Amino acid sequence: MTVTTDPPRLEIRNVTRRIDGRAVVNDVSLSIAAGQVTCLLGPSGCGKSTTLRMIAGVEMQDTGEIWVDGKLICDTVFRVPPERRGIGLMFQDFALFPHLSVADNVGFGLKGPKEARRGRVEELLAKVHLHRYADLFPHQLSGGEQQRVALARALAPRPRIMLMDEPFSGLDNRLRDGIRDETLALLKDEDAAVLLVTHEPEEAMRMADQIALMRDGRVVQQGAPYNVYTRPADKAAVAFFSDINVLRAQVNGALAQTPFGQFLAPGHPDGTDVEIVFRPQHVKLDFDRGGKGPVPTPSDGVAARGVVERARFLGNESLVEFRMDHDGSILRATVPNVFMPKPGRVMWLTIRRDRCFVFPAS
Repeated sequence: MTVTTDPPRLEIRNVTRRIDGRAVVNDVSLSIAAGQVTCLLGPSGCGKSTTLRMIAGVEMQDTGEIWVDGKLICDTVFRVPPERRGIGLMFQDFALFPHLSVADNVGFGLKGPKEARRGRVEELLAKVHLHRYADLFPHQLSGGEQQRVALARALAPRPRIMLMDEPFSGLDNRLRDGIRDETLALLKDEDAAVLLVTHEPEEAMRMADQIALMRDGRVVQQGAPYNVYTRPADKAAVAFFSDINVLRAQVNGALAQTPFGQFLAPGHPDGTDVEIVFRPQHVKLDFDRGGKGPVPTPSDGVAARGVVERARFLGNESLVEFRMDHDGSILRATVPNVFMPKPGRVMWLTIRRDRCFVFPAS
C-alpha cells in the first residue's frame, strides 16, 4: 500500500536577500501546511517583513526558491506575478478605501457573478460580526472593527496563503486578545496556510501552531510553541520569551558547581565556562529559620541566601529582587498573586533543576 502525502501549502527553501551587501534574510527555510498558523517571531530589523515581501512577490530573493502546493512560484530566474500567487496580505495599516462602504471594501477584489460576490461578502461579514455595518464607511468604525473588515477583505478571494505583518499592533491592549482569537478561528475555518509576523512572544504563543524564531536574518529555532519555550536553542532564545537570571560557573566532571549546588552540564568539556539560565518564575523562596534555609533536595538543589532589595506587584504576580550574599548580584523571582516582603528581609532561594538551561558562556 502506497501512502501519499500532500505537499506543504507554502514552502520556502534556502531563501536569502541581500541589501547593500548585507544579508537581511540569510538562508531561511520554512514549511507551512494548509490550515496551519506559523509565527515568524523576532526583534525589529531581523528580516521578518522582508521574508513576507519575498513570498508575496513584492521583492525578489537573491538565492533560494518559493513553492506553493508543490509548484515553484519563484526562484532567481522564474517568477509568478504577485496577483497570480493566491496570497492574501494583511498589514499594520489596514488600508481600507475611505470612499467605499464596508461591504464594498470586502468585495473589492472579488470576481465572478454579482450574486456570488454578494453572497461571499455577506458570509464573511457575518463571520466577523459586522453584517449590520455593511453600509457604513471605514471612518465610522472603531479600530477593532476596521481590523475585522481588513481581515474579511483579505480572505474574500479565498487565498491559499495568508501573510500577516504585525496586524494587531495598532489595537488597544484590551481589544487585542479578543480580536486575535476571532481572527484565529476565522483563519482556521478558511483552511489557509498562515504566516504571521510579530515581535511579541505572547502573541506567537497564543496564535501559532509553529514558531520560527528569527535573529539577524536567520531562523535560529523552529517548533511547536511549547518546545521552543521549554527547549530553547541558546540564552538569547530564553531571554526573548521572558526575563532571565544567569549563573556563571566552570565545568568539572560534567558538573557545574555554584552556590545553589551542582548542575548537570553534559557535553561540556572540563574547564568550559558555562552560563546557567533560568526564569524568575522557577525560583522558589523560603523563609529564614534562625540563619538556616531549607534542606537540599535533588529537584531544587542547595538554597542560597539573599536579601530583599525591592518588591513590586504586577497585577497577577509579584516581582521580588534579591541581593545575593555570595557575590552581591541581583536575582529576580516572581510569585503568583500578592507577595511584598519588605526591603532588608532575609530569604533563601532555590532553583528548579528541571527548568534550567546550561549554555557555553557568551
